[in-house]
Amino acid sequence: MTELGGRLSRSGSTRTHVLTVALEDYFHVTPLQAVIREDRWYRFEMRLEASTRRTLALLDECGARATFFVLGWVADAAPELVREVVARGHEVASKGYHHRPLRGLSQEAFREDCVRAREALERATGRRVLGYRLAEGWLRPADAWVLEVLAESGYQYDSSVRLMLRTYASELWRQFPYRTMVAGRPFLEVPLSSVRRFGFHVPIAGGNYFRQFPQGMVRRAVARWDRDCPFPYVMYFHTWELDPDQPRINGVSWSQQVRQYRNLKKMPTLVRQYLESYRFTSIAQYFELGEHAPDVEGGTNQVALVDSHPIMMVTHPDPEKVLTAVTVVVPCYNEEQSLPYLANTLRSVVSEWINRYHLDFVFVDDGSTDNTWQTLHTVFGAMPGCTMLRHATNRGVAAAIQTGIQAASTDIVCSMDCDCTYDPHELGRMIPLLTDGVDVVTASPYHPQGNVHNVSRWRLFLSKSLSRLYRIVLRQKLHTYTSCFRVYRRQTVAGVPVERGGFFGVTEMLGRLDLAGRRIVEFPATLEARMLGRSKMKILQTIAGHLSLLTQLAWLRLRSGGTGQSVRTDRPS
Repeated sequence: MTELGGRLSRSGSTRTHVLTVALEDYFHVTPLQAVIREDRWYRFEMRLEASTRRTLALLDECGARATFFVLGWVADAAPELVREVVARGHEVASKGYHHRPLRGLSQEAFREDCVRAREALERATGRRVLGYRLAEGWLRPADAWVLEVLAESGYQYDSSVRLMLRTYASELWRQFPYRTMVAGRPFLEVPLSSVRRFGFHVPIAGGNYFRQFPQGMVRRAVARWDRDCPFPYVMYFHTWELDPDQPRINGVSWSQQVRQYRNLKKMPTLVRQYLESYRFTSIAQYFELGEHAPDVEGGTNQVALVDSHPIMMVTHPDPEKVLTAVTVVVPCYNEEQSLPYLANTLRSVVSEWINRYHLDFVFVDDGSTDNTWQTLHTVFGAMPGCTMLRHATNRGVAAAIQTGIQAASTDIVCSMDCDCTYDPHELGRMIPLLTDGVDVVTASPYHPQGNVHNVSRWRLFLSKSLSRLYRIVLRQKLHTYTSCFRVYRRQTVAGVPVERGGFFGVTEMLGRLDLAGRRIVEFPATLEARMLGRSKMKILQTIAGHLSLLTQLAWLRLRSGGTGQSVRTDRPS
């Protein structure tokens, strides 16, 4: 056990304790997994670098060293950042490759994940990775097999045990760090610190417990631990907890919002108080676990200090291919927060369809009152094929789409939501439906083959009810009439008169095309809840506006007479 010098901390203690940091971004975490899929991580603005450097600066200022538990995904996505953690004197340990729960993994899948993570971290750092902590959840008494897999996979310690309430009630010795033999190898377990009160264990280790529990209670418990307990206090926090300005994700349950965001603004101050009051070092340094470079003579431990970025494969167009020219119109109103997410998504769209479509983008700032216009130029200014247009005042999403259509130079024009509530990758499957005689392809989540994720019940009820009414009034019997996610034939829609602003104009455009005898095809799509920023919809105004539009379209149909046909499609491959 290592005690670092004899310098007094602000609390007067000469003891050294253990500090651990979970190096992960805000969109990796458990509370948001219900709405953020792992395969869409690349779409979000990475704030990891700023929050990690903020963490490193704070540790330097307070003279603390720590063990950083890092995802292998992060090591591959940002190897320079992981190397900087080591260069600043800290230990890097593993948190698995992906942020996945243990409960959903077989033993073999867990083994593959922790080996892949260790190899990724060792490639990035050039150091032997000794430790492991579960990315999600904590080890239970029935999970002893996990330690065997870790030991067999080359790890020397684990820090995934947390005593809570009556967990490990018959094994109280697990409350403190202990050494044991696992799979015939010496192995160290470093549990997070908890105290026993009235027969129950209460965690005091930091992170979410700092933000949710009364601070006076936690502070007194830590002081008592420092004074009376012979074992080190094991503290932790997440790098994203030092980023109180992180984007707020919508569609998350109330309990998970509390878990993710409650007292987030207080966390930098709380962490600083503990770092200034006590002295901290890493697990490897405290327990004198030697850090050795991996073997360089072949094998899986070979170190290669190269940058890698497997998040999105970048491809180049085949010069022999004849590409279809397409313009994508993106209306934007107060979308400053959503634009980095949009940019990452569109880069992936371009990459996926690069050998089939030549995509240009027209972004129309519809009189935003935030920094949307400046952010558009910052995020998309260097991206080829991007045009930015601006309305002096807010004229509504339909007017913004029409401005983009007028500016387009291609016959095929798509419109999409800035918040990506419909997956823009689906445009590549919608465009082939714009065959001869078809004028519009519109996304339809209410189609029998469509789907809806995390959308509030009241919004679904309102939207479906309106679609039923439009189905009665209009000729073509669609399942969804209100979607902005469409593919147009420009020569057909450029001259359509639209009188109404806001979202009503989007439906009016479809209604007028229907009454003019234009052919409309539905594409079964998935509608997801908006994850960033606020919805612009106002319920009462929406209901009144659509009822007025329904009345107008019914009158126009009575004047024009005639009937139309129902046009449907199955989802293309």
